[in-house]
Amino acid sequence: MVSFVTWNLYAGADLTPLFRAAPPQIPQRVTEVFRQFLATHFSVRAKAIASAIAEKRPDVIGFQEVSLVQFTIPNVDVVIYDFLQMVVSQLKNRGLHYEVAVINDNVLFQLPTSHGNEVRMLDRDVILLRKDSGYKVIHRQKGIFTTNFTVRIGRGSCTILRGWSFVDIEGKKALRVINTHLDSYSPGVQVAQGMELLSGPAHTTLPLILLGDLNSNATGSDTPTYGNFIASGLHDLWLEVGKGQGFTCCQDSDLLNGVSGLHQRIDYILFKNGWTPGEALLLGENQWSRRERGLWPSDHAGVYGSLRI
Repeated sequence: MVSFVTWNLYAGADLTPLFRAAPPQIPQRVTEVFRQFLATHFSVRAKAIASAIAEKRPDVIGFQEVSLVQFTIPNVDVVIYDFLQMVVSQLKNRGLHYEVAVINDNVLFQLPTSHGNEVRMLDRDVILLRKDSGYKVIHRQKGIFTTNFTVRIGRGSCTILRGWSFVDIEGKKALRVINTHLDSYSPGVQVAQGMELLSGPAHTTLPLILLGDLNSNATGSDTPTYGNFIASGLHDLWLEVGKGQGFTCCQDSDLLNGVSGLHQRIDYILFKNGWTPGEALLLGENQWSRRERGLWPSDHAGVYGSLRI
């Protein structure tokens, strides 16, 4: 068996107020967004995420929204919140040693606060490989989609860059693992990104696993992207062996909602080319996951799955 996890870690704050603000309002909105980021305590959430993952010891992890946040204070060294370093460290504390197989950098925001500071936030997606999994990386590649959504921020504009990455790994057999996070703002952009993925890295004869937040509901009620992936020959692990509805999105932006708000299934482990499904289950979706400070680990649940080649 080979085991996988996909999990959108959540950047820690709702960024949409920045897109709706008039230029003079931007510094105040940045301050409000940063305060929410601090209040969702990734240092706390990383422990819950690592604990859930440690119970299953997946061979490969695909993370999305692995933020790198820099808070610049005048005449003081930059304060850095590195989600990747924090979660890998928590996994290590639980006896799990992962190597970073590939990182792709997506959109970068750099904006002033109302207090004379500056916030810089880089969105990243990451694939981790457990060091004692018996697999080694033989090839890796990453890229930014050619079609991306552009939004106005203040007097300027920002293109919400999204990307993909993959690793070919080899143990007893070689296989390819793709990780991605598709656009959530424009159905047309999202469909184009999905088709680019299918005609690019997913176009392979290797046993393939596709991990990610596709932002496309499995019911087909919002965008056709999920349906396009299934029509291409990919299979949905949750449909094969998952129990229940498997909702993965979304908790409130402050992560403090008392009752789970998960009501959509948009995070997937998809596969093709010679796999036999084992099991599929959710991570971080129950009340027990909120045991410290009452925060949900993320606004998304993680998905764990195992398959045999």
